[in-house]
Amino acid sequence: MIVRRADADDVLEAARTVAVVAEEGFLGAQPPVDLEERTERLRELVDRGHSAAGLWILEDDNGRQVGHAAIQESTPGVLGIGMAILREARGRGGGRALLAAVQDHARSTGAHKISLEVWTDNARAIALYAAAGFQVEGLRREHYRRRDGSLRSTLIMAWRVQPVREGRGAAGN
Repeated sequence: MIVRRADADDVLEAARTVAVVAEEGFLGAQPPVDLEERTERLRELVDRGHSAAGLWILEDDNGRQVGHAAIQESTPGVLGIGMAILREARGRGGGRALLAAVQDHARSTGAHKISLEVWTDNARAIALYAAAGFQVEGLRREHYRRRDGSLRSTLIMAWRVQPVREGRGAAGN
């Protein structure tokens, strides 16, 4: 799996990934996803250049786009993240690689935190985020009304940026 910063040619395929994963019920996005609108939203992240916002692409060994992570500054110093990975690409380290890329980006931009929301019943994603150092900060109980009228709850999870200290080795000396 390869993670790289997205360019304008990647946004339509990233929008298609959202549409596919939305069908599974793992995302805030609900089917049917408006591809034109989603493509434009992702294009705006790419067009911002080297700001805090951005889009990272996950490719399989054949160079096929199989997922992405999108981030934008939700409040000064806090980056909000959303991820989507196709079912056939899960469990191969791509999610962790995307998170690592975004965490590196957060450090380089001076952000102090990355925040996300995840459905309370998405145990696999919760485990991934926890393994990457994200901690639960709260619960939004029955907060999101879906098109079918159901109410969904999310965990609020966050990762605090730990600045790299000058002059300290891997052993922390």
